[in-house]
Amino acid sequence: MTPTPVAELSFQIRPYGDEDEPEVLALLATALGEGPGGDRSAEFFRWKHLANPAGRSLMLVAETAGRIIGFRSLMRWRFRAGDRDVLAVRPVDTATHPDFQGHGVFSRLTRESLRQLEDGVDLVYNTPNEKSLPGYRKMGWRVAGSMPVSVRIRHPVRFGLRLRGGDAPSQAFAPRVRADTAKEALVGVAPLLEVGEGTEPRLHTPTDTDYLRWRYGAAPLLDYRVVRDEVGNGLRGIAIFRVRARGRLWESTVADVIVRAGDTATARRLLGRVARAADVDHLTCSFPVGSATRAAARGSAFIRAPRGITLAVNRLRRDLVPDPGDPRSWALCLGDLEVF
Repeated sequence: MTPTPVAELSFQIRPYGDEDEPEVLALLATALGEGPGGDRSAEFFRWKHLANPAGRSLMLVAETAGRIIGFRSLMRWRFRAGDRDVLAVRPVDTATHPDFQGHGVFSRLTRESLRQLEDGVDLVYNTPNEKSLPGYRKMGWRVAGSMPVSVRIRHPVRFGLRLRGGDAPSQAFAPRVRADTAKEALVGVAPLLEVGEGTEPRLHTPTDTDYLRWRYGAAPLLDYRVVRDEVGNGLRGIAIFRVRARGRLWESTVADVIVRAGDTATARRLLGRVARAADVDHLTCSFPVGSATRAAARGSAFIRAPRGITLAVNRLRRDLVPDPGDPRSWALCLGDLEVF
């Protein structure tokens, strides 16, 4: 199809309706390719945008002549700082059909989505890559810093060979994971959550049972797993992870480790169990500065990766405390930062 000349293109922005789902999924597949789980399924879309306990995503479409040519969604997220809730949104699943790129579709969708945000939304945040970061800066976003990622290499020789292009893994021979699914293993974790890492004054995701069951237990395609540390009838901690192909390597991505405040020993045992749960090339994690989980990673052969995850923020409430533009204001794990 020949792209429509700029002068002839007229389109409208309107709210997404549930009846738009098939066309939007087709647009996302055309513009963005396969999703994080390898599929642009309706089940995954509904879990992500409709079932989120923080609320339904704000979704807009751009339409011309009855055809959807653009889609913009802001996924809702709830942070907490001390005893205060901070309501946020994160831009995800943004797409313009290739035939209509360069006509201002993305810009208009972005402006309109931000205009429609309710007064109660305090913050917009994202983890842009090097290609998209300049665009966020032009829109006035502030870079809060690079959230550090740590890596533990399991098989140095194999890791090096695969990293250089040899012996690439095949999806047909994915490592067997010896751990319960998150849906099974997240049963009965409420007592642990009540005595977790304590009152955290920095911005963090509150890990209540509704959030954990949605984020990890109900997530289609991503296959989150959990290892538990128990004594008698008591649960001392859990680690949530998933195994995935990372380029030519197999990785165990440690999304979160939840233990009682200061319990570094349990966190270390859990990281060890994650390492033994699958024969991967390496593990990755990211934990807040000063936490028991961060100390456990340092003591479990994790080393800091050369690159972290860039966190960019657009503060909508100017009196927001702590300042989200300061990297010291955040206490995030990899599950908070992961793009899915």
